[in-house]
Amino acid sequence: MTSSNILLYFLGGLVPLALIGYQLGRRKAQAQQSQGFRLHSQPGFYGWYSCFWLVLPALAASLFFALLHIIDAYSAPPSMLLAAALVCAAGGLVLGLRAIQPGLAARNKVENVIRWLLILASGVSILTTLGIVFSILFEAIKFFQLVGIWEFITGTKWAPDTAFLSGAGRTGEAAAEPEFGAVPIFAGTFMITGIAMLVAVPIGLFSAIFMSEYASRQVRGLAKPILEILAGIPTVVYGFFAAITVSPLVVAAAEKLGLEADYTNALTPGLVMGVMIIPFISSLSDDIINSIPQSMREGSYALGTTQSETIKHVLLPAALPGIVSAFLLGVSRALGETMIVVMAAGLRPNLTWNPLEGMTTVTVRIVDALTGDLAFDSAETLSAFGLGLALFVVTLILNVISTVVIRKFKQQYEL
Repeated sequence: MTSSNILLYFLGGLVPLALIGYQLGRRKAQAQQSQGFRLHSQPGFYGWYSCFWLVLPALAASLFFALLHIIDAYSAPPSMLLAAALVCAAGGLVLGLRAIQPGLAARNKVENVIRWLLILASGVSILTTLGIVFSILFEAIKFFQLVGIWEFITGTKWAPDTAFLSGAGRTGEAAAEPEFGAVPIFAGTFMITGIAMLVAVPIGLFSAIFMSEYASRQVRGLAKPILEILAGIPTVVYGFFAAITVSPLVVAAAEKLGLEADYTNALTPGLVMGVMIIPFISSLSDDIINSIPQSMREGSYALGTTQSETIKHVLLPAALPGIVSAFLLGVSRALGETMIVVMAAGLRPNLTWNPLEGMTTVTVRIVDALTGDLAFDSAETLSAFGLGLALFVVTLILNVISTVVIRKFKQQYEL
């Protein structure tokens, strides 16, 4: 069944039938109420009860045929699928309407269904996360069977260009051995991310403090939407801006200071990425600071503190868990950025402390490894999964650290 048929199935079939089932159940409950019967629940719950009896069997039939199709047991034609779903929906509606009686605890049953639907949604998100982890892990294991983990973690040179020769059995004395040292790639990732956060965190946090504590309502209403526009600009546009405008400015400024800078350097994507992350830091920090009860501000003022002292000693400590969450979101956004780095920093894995030289990041190398004509089981292609697994571990460690910090300050400044 194509996506258009599925959309027609839901919008043209199940949704109108669900509305009809809701109205029939609600009207039957209202009719019983008008006859003097005392209902256990409101008529609307009886409507939802009959609606669920209509929709859930139809969805169960659809999922059953979908499962048969996935395991290649049977592929039902769309007409059969639609007929089975309609028959199940009609049968469920009849059973649901027949069960509607004044003593039926419709509210409890509807709330139970909603609770299980929420549990199912949570389970889907958890299973999706596990699926992503295992899909990366299994391919990363294949890579680490070809390349040692210690060599990957501690190696200082990334040169996988001759890996395809080993896979084709064409290695010889003249062929250079491929090297998969990830240190220069992660060094570039951390350097560019650090530069971005050095730009985004102070500007974002100070702008949040200004908009929440100093700006008037008119200024806030104008400044906040303009600031949040930065979050909607495509990253490729930021990449053009970095390569065409910011990079020449960085090179010119370095020359005036007597330094030498490449046009593809790490400083440029860090600066532009920091500008891109400002709205994430600013909006979340602004919302957290505004959510602090006004009584804390008034109590601080009553003790004789100034507004700046109140912000420093009361508001920021109380809002620190949310600010840490905003910081983590910004770090994750910077770690996962690809386009700006490709266009402004290049593809060269360079281990250096100089941000004026070209560097690359993990995500850029992953894209580079998965594109091209190389075999999927080659070491260079599989290196993308090794890098992805290492990046996943890094982000997991950051999440654990942020969780510990958030819990510590939530206990200390719990409102």
